[in-house]
Amino acid sequence: MTDKDPVLKFWMLTPEEIASAYNSDLKHGLASEQAAVYLEKYGPNQLQEAPARSPLAVFFDQFKSFLIWVLIAAAIISGFLGEWVDALAIIAIVILNAVLGFVQEFRAEKSLAALKKMAAPLARVIRDGELKQLPAREIVPGDLLELEAGDHVAADARIIYHTTNFAVHEAALTGESTPVFKTGAVLEGEDIPLADRANLVYAGTSVSSGKARALVVATGMSTELGQIARMIQEITLETTPLQRKLEQFGRWIVYLCFFLVGLIFLLEWWRGGELVQVFLTAVSLAVAAIPEGLPAVVTIALALGVQRMVRRHALIRKLPSVETLGAATVICSDKTGTLTKNEMTVKSVYADGRLFSVSGAGYQPEGEFILNNRAVRPEEFPGLLKTLTCGLLCNAARLAENQGRYRVVGDPTEGALLTLALKAGLKLEELEKGEPLVEEIPFDSERKMMTMVRKSSDGFVAYVKGAPDVLLKNCAFIYDGGEERSLTLEELDRILQVNDSLAGQALRVLGCAYRKFSSFPEKFESAVIETGLVFTGLVAMIDPPRPEVIAAISACKKAGIRPVMITGDHKVTAVAIARELGMLEEGSLALSGEEFDSLKPEEYRDRVQNIQVYARVSPEHKLRIVRAWKDRGEVVAMTGDGVNDAPAVKEADIGVAMGITGTDVTKEVSDMVVTDDNFASIVAAVEEGRAIYDNIKKFVHYLLSCNLAEIMVMFTASLAGWPAPLLPIHILWVNLVTDSFPALGLGFDPPDPEIMSRPPRRPGEPIVDRSRAALMSVQGIFIAACALLAFFYVLFVEKEGIGRARTAAFIVLSVSQLFHSFNCRSQMKSFFELGIFSNPKLILAFLVSLSLQLSVVYLPPLQEVFKTQNLTPIDWALVVVLSSLPLWGMEMVKLLNKKFRFYRVY
Repeated sequence: MTDKDPVLKFWMLTPEEIASAYNSDLKHGLASEQAAVYLEKYGPNQLQEAPARSPLAVFFDQFKSFLIWVLIAAAIISGFLGEWVDALAIIAIVILNAVLGFVQEFRAEKSLAALKKMAAPLARVIRDGELKQLPAREIVPGDLLELEAGDHVAADARIIYHTTNFAVHEAALTGESTPVFKTGAVLEGEDIPLADRANLVYAGTSVSSGKARALVVATGMSTELGQIARMIQEITLETTPLQRKLEQFGRWIVYLCFFLVGLIFLLEWWRGGELVQVFLTAVSLAVAAIPEGLPAVVTIALALGVQRMVRRHALIRKLPSVETLGAATVICSDKTGTLTKNEMTVKSVYADGRLFSVSGAGYQPEGEFILNNRAVRPEEFPGLLKTLTCGLLCNAARLAENQGRYRVVGDPTEGALLTLALKAGLKLEELEKGEPLVEEIPFDSERKMMTMVRKSSDGFVAYVKGAPDVLLKNCAFIYDGGEERSLTLEELDRILQVNDSLAGQALRVLGCAYRKFSSFPEKFESAVIETGLVFTGLVAMIDPPRPEVIAAISACKKAGIRPVMITGDHKVTAVAIARELGMLEEGSLALSGEEFDSLKPEEYRDRVQNIQVYARVSPEHKLRIVRAWKDRGEVVAMTGDGVNDAPAVKEADIGVAMGITGTDVTKEVSDMVVTDDNFASIVAAVEEGRAIYDNIKKFVHYLLSCNLAEIMVMFTASLAGWPAPLLPIHILWVNLVTDSFPALGLGFDPPDPEIMSRPPRRPGEPIVDRSRAALMSVQGIFIAACALLAFFYVLFVEKEGIGRARTAAFIVLSVSQLFHSFNCRSQMKSFFELGIFSNPKLILAFLVSLSLQLSVVYLPPLQEVFKTQNLTPIDWALVVVLSSLPLWGMEMVKLLNKKFRFYRVY
């Protein structure tokens, strides 16, 4: 299929029909002249790459926030007013924020570049009747590809002929965890899912075994890989919930500051102040009243969260995604490797007329054989040992061990048989010494069996494994209790019943058998070798769930998050795993790709909230699933590892890629990479995201209540007709220095132990709701009252002059805000209940800020800049009492609230 051709169902066409359409020859391939024409017509066989963002563009993106532009304007105005200290301080904050964001976010969007890496750089092609090696970009529709084990497939192609064991690894494209055996036969049906089109091979996949010749039907952006690339390009990135809330919040706070400062301006002018001077004072106050440190503190808090998440196996690529995770209401997860181990494991063996269970998971050779709920020794059951031996000696895979960890080299199913044998103490290397391999009949999709003939001490033995229903038709005998005897019809029925029962549990079942020969057969053919077999037993396996995922799924549900399984595997397997994990709730549905396609859009929208499992789905399906949840207002996390997952991962509010099995494509479009490929790590990251958002609310609460206190001090003094209790430089100092360190300290606050017992916050929930705003207002007014009381006492009672009164107000305002930072750790729990030393970073921030505040008052050079004076002992006694009042007052409020519950703020 190409951009310039009608959509064709190539799996329904014969190779001759396709070759005729492209003027190709199934023996000699295209002529070079025709290939040149097609290269001009269809273009090179490569993916179109969208222009990547430059580092400069990424840096300037950090300045898009409304609040940042207000700060820049404030710096310019301060410069015009000659307040260079203020201007430089604000510019430094803006640049710090931009640099932090740039360092965290600078990741060029290499998704399509990564896709291009998956394409084969060279391909073997038959042209002009000759086998040639050409650059993959020169492949055109109608070319004949020669494929063998280890090759990357350069383009989508229709198989012409193949060896019996020709199989392709398509996991990255379809999600199919095991190699897919191919056929050259025509397939019936117009709507065959991508994963079931057994006579086609696809660009970006690789050949795992055998050889084949295939006729190219699509290149470049017209391949299935190209369709995915196009979907990635068409997805527009949206701002995260936190970005949207901070933008709205920034506007709200700036408008509020301007309104209050405007009132102060009008009051001062009405009282007879000089217009120009009043205007300059009001502008200076407006500049100082805006919370300059907020953007930088938010960015630093997110960056700290990134560091904590790394320790929990989550690598954040895009900074705001840290918080978005905490808002997740739906997690759509791939099955293979994320919910499961991606390691085939034998769970049951039927031999000697008994059904044995096998413990352990994955390729680690650790586990026991269990019969009637007790562990048994395999050597006590000859049929069991014989079955394990058959699986071991009819095997082309190998187990590689590295620092105590095992991985399979070869077919995962055969790896499971090697591990099973090791659990019984059988080692391939030792058995092969006595029975070396002589000849092999590879597995093929028509025979559904595999045979290895080995030399033995008394002749030759053919070890056979395959699909039980096929293998049993070739069995005349059974190995039972250490003896061979004829296989009866009753035994045959019993074995088939056991097979059906195991298959019904979504287990993959293999039958094992053997046949002895006194001499090597004259005709080495499957029809000769694979008859008159001695049946030994059945082996049933599955890719098992990760043990820790069951607890993670339970934690998800407790936290109000809906887990959804999306897999390219078969529906029966997906449902079995979902049940074992506890994902399928009463009333939940499971849907296959074909069933998905049969639903009308409005039908699907009505049902989406009840569908917990999706099986045999395509990349388009995954994209539809994510969009359907987003249309319902949910915050969606989507996990994936293969290329087929990339569009949905990019579309999701939070895209999660797998670090071990994930393709480069998926990692580059993701917001987060899970370094251990574990669903439990995603849930841990959600918990961390919630904790980060809680901490953001804490320091926003702190900064705003403090800023409100500063404005109320000036506003009340204007109403009362007093001189200004604070100079603009005092307010700027409090905002940039005194407040910033405790705000950062709140960013280190440990998470609430009950954080994963709460439901997810609503996507539209503001950072500051009405309850929090009311509480902040009361606290801000109380702090302002303490500062005004100090100002009033020194100025009007002691009559010590405006300089000392301002110093007293300045210190009380600063230090009371430092004490107030301990209030902001929780609005519900007492400071002592949380633990005085449970946040050592906040205590350090308190001490550093207090030291800086004292230096401003007592160091002569700073006294000159800040217009401060030394205080008397009586003044200091007043300062200490008034400064600590906000902390003790709030402690009393919390105690009363525990009894009367007149507010609830988390």
